[in-house]
Amino acid sequence: MLDIKLIRDNPQLVQERLKTRGGDYDIQPLLELDKQQRELEAKRNQLQARSNEIAKLIPEKIKGGCNPKGPEIQELRENGSSVKAEIGTLEPQEKELSAKIEELLLTLPNLPSDSTPVGKSEEDNPEVRRWGDEYLPQNPNILPHWELGEKLGILNVERAVKVAQSRFITLIGAGAKLERALIQFMLDRQIAAGYVEVIPPFLINTESMTATGQLPKFAEESFKCAADDLWLTPTAEVPVTNLYRGETLNSEDLPIYHCAYTPCFRREAGSYGRDMRGLIRLHQFNKVELVKFVHPSTSSEELEKLLGNAESILQALQLPYRVIELCTGDIGFHSAKTYDIEVWLPSSGKYREISSCSNFLDYQARRGQIRFKESGKKGTQLVHTLNGSGQAVGRTMAAILENYQQEDRTVRIPEALQPYMGREVL
Repeated sequence: MLDIKLIRDNPQLVQERLKTRGGDYDIQPLLELDKQQRELEAKRNQLQARSNEIAKLIPEKIKGGCNPKGPEIQELRENGSSVKAEIGTLEPQEKELSAKIEELLLTLPNLPSDSTPVGKSEEDNPEVRRWGDEYLPQNPNILPHWELGEKLGILNVERAVKVAQSRFITLIGAGAKLERALIQFMLDRQIAAGYVEVIPPFLINTESMTATGQLPKFAEESFKCAADDLWLTPTAEVPVTNLYRGETLNSEDLPIYHCAYTPCFRREAGSYGRDMRGLIRLHQFNKVELVKFVHPSTSSEELEKLLGNAESILQALQLPYRVIELCTGDIGFHSAKTYDIEVWLPSSGKYREISSCSNFLDYQARRGQIRFKESGKKGTQLVHTLNGSGQAVGRTMAAILENYQQEDRTVRIPEALQPYMGREVL
């Protein structure tokens, strides 16, 4: 959530930065409500001061010899009651305005950082670097991963549709083991890099979804258990970030690094007709997520480290990829700066997104009231939160099935995964 003080003090800057996102964001209604709320607050404070003055004056008058039941004291008491009654009418008006202001603030995305490139769409995303060209497969007849998976008997779509519906998949035998192996491999790598593993709840309340920015914007993309006011986790970012919601941390405890495996559930609203086959765009998929809570002065540096942690998985698996920087028109709703990692899928001849690494600055922390206190300093500050996929497991499997596919339709297991699989070939 954006800081109302920032909007109030720099309305033109905020409006211009929001405009670079390409959406129709108008902060004027918010400014008008804020003005009304502050006027009411000023009036209430004046009345409260008058009420306090009367409350102090009455005993002084009585002590000075006024009759407690005399007209002068009676008039003061009536004035005091009148002032309190007026204060009582202002307080609910203030609360109503505050609720409307917060409601509007929740609909505004984060401001892109100064270093985020300005652009209109993914076509304007600059490429940062490529890695692993030497590992690009030379086999010219590579089957799409879903066809190969079915031929190998490790992937079944029809039975998954029978159990659920389209955009679900069943992994069988070595396919299921490869999924588990990837999850364990990813966790082991990130734990060795300094992340503390968490197994969070997979069902999340509305307050948690709101704190990280999934609500109200992305309600249609999420699955909800309406009877319990619980949502299926769209990504581990949500439950892990909310572990610290409403807390004030010690600055000495920062940075905090967590990694977590969770299944993820998304409706993929608006994406029908895209990636209908295979492991790329499912309603249910597994992911290992990296989440950071850091001091504001280090968050830019921490994003680069996070990106490196995510890249290390693909490097260890020797999967070709590229890094792109998302422009203002393509960046996520609650992100200030994002790098995407795209892995090479030879069957389509394209790099496909496998990880997003983002810095949210204090946007999520303000929503979730996650603060820290520095010893020797007054007050508290909002932490900066970051997260990234390390990696999306199904898309990693798809990349392995295609990049390591051999001419006889077997698949070499990446050397780094062989200890987890106990075999060299699928």
